[in-house]
Amino acid sequence: MSERKYNVNMTEGRILPAMLSFAVPLMFSSVLQLLFNAADVVVVGRFSGENSLAAVGSTATLINLLTNLFLGLSVGANVTVARFHGARLEADLSKAVHTTMTLSVISGVIMTFVGFFGAHWMLSLMQTPPEVIDLATDYLQIYFLGVTAMMVYNFGAAILRAVGDTKRPLYYLLVSGVLNVILNLVFVIGFKMDVSGVALATVMSEVLSAVLVVMCLMREGGGIRLDLKKLGLDKAKLISIISIGLPAGFQGVLFSLSNVVIQSSVNGFGNIVVAGNSAAQNIEGFVYVAMNSFHQAAISFTGQNYGAGRYDRISKVAGCALGCVTVTGVVLGWGAFFLATPLLSIYSNNPDVIAAGTIRLSLVSATYALCGFMDVLVGVLRGIGRSILPMAISLVCICGFRLLWLGTVFQQPEFHVIRMVYMSYPVSWILAIAAMLICYFIEKRKLDRMALQAEG
Repeated sequence: MSERKYNVNMTEGRILPAMLSFAVPLMFSSVLQLLFNAADVVVVGRFSGENSLAAVGSTATLINLLTNLFLGLSVGANVTVARFHGARLEADLSKAVHTTMTLSVISGVIMTFVGFFGAHWMLSLMQTPPEVIDLATDYLQIYFLGVTAMMVYNFGAAILRAVGDTKRPLYYLLVSGVLNVILNLVFVIGFKMDVSGVALATVMSEVLSAVLVVMCLMREGGGIRLDLKKLGLDKAKLISIISIGLPAGFQGVLFSLSNVVIQSSVNGFGNIVVAGNSAAQNIEGFVYVAMNSFHQAAISFTGQNYGAGRYDRISKVAGCALGCVTVTGVVLGWGAFFLATPLLSIYSNNPDVIAAGTIRLSLVSATYALCGFMDVLVGVLRGIGRSILPMAISLVCICGFRLLWLGTVFQQPEFHVIRMVYMSYPVSWILAIAAMLICYFIEKRKLDRMALQAEG
């Protein structure tokens, strides 16, 4: 019954309505999550000062670096579960679900250890300003105490997305996010806990979302039903998840690594620029997650159709997702740029912070559709099991190019300005798109031959 009520049919019927039905709830889920995360930044910025704002904002790239490797495994879980669901192999589907949830707990425990004990050292490597580093360390250590719950939620939500359900994760985020905002206000304004209060509120809300998604899976029927007694690692399913998810995780790490280097370059311009950059990043996050919903759709739709042997639909899935993500990126990216001043004013009243944030929005947000286009191509390649190609392209075109840019062009005295740091984003996206398109068309020819064989 829950499948009929919540799940999108990805292997039959018109693709655009089904994709929008899948992507829109996911988009709202991601936007809600960012709104609640932005509440962290807004509350400390308004009630604890610019150093606290910079402290919370400066941890974002480091958190992404540490978590992306393991969250990449949830991509592998998504594709694996989608294939078994598309092929209607219930026994294999059940093993994949239980392997996924076991892996989420293992990943969370590892991340807690690394993040808690390595926080100050890693922030020092990033050249975090002295007036910010102690606050940032406090925030990170508390945040990572709750990272296991975050992993459980994300892996559980990946399972639901794989079978076409993006609505219930939206409901769970709404409930946990409201709790996050309430606790932010209580801990920061009421108890004067500064960044520690924001981190504690985040941890408690993540625990709630994890509990809700686990309860949801335990009430399901068929292959995606979670039975805690069956938790464990099935070797074949684990290999499938890792073979797809680990390259995806490494790709996320490569993106984050390049962003950490960029953050380190930004940190060298002082706390005002760091604060403006942090505020602009939060605004851009809304554009990114809206586009990313079509990246997730591309993965799930491609995975299910590949598992069901509907190879003829995969190029249609790609075209539909690319069209949707381009429109979304252009409208929202340029919208954020044109509304830069009122949007940045939400985070800070300081005109210097607003001016610093506007510079980033003019160069990154205005070109963000390129990032979305690239991500959809990555999603399609991952959905058919080609996860190493996007990782290799990211290594060269994203991470490698940005490091080269910052080590050469940016080091020239006439180019040693913040604008040149931000220019590395759109240029690297264009290079990656060109390489991804070549890979996509090579794979498309193979899929076309497979479709002809299936018909014959």
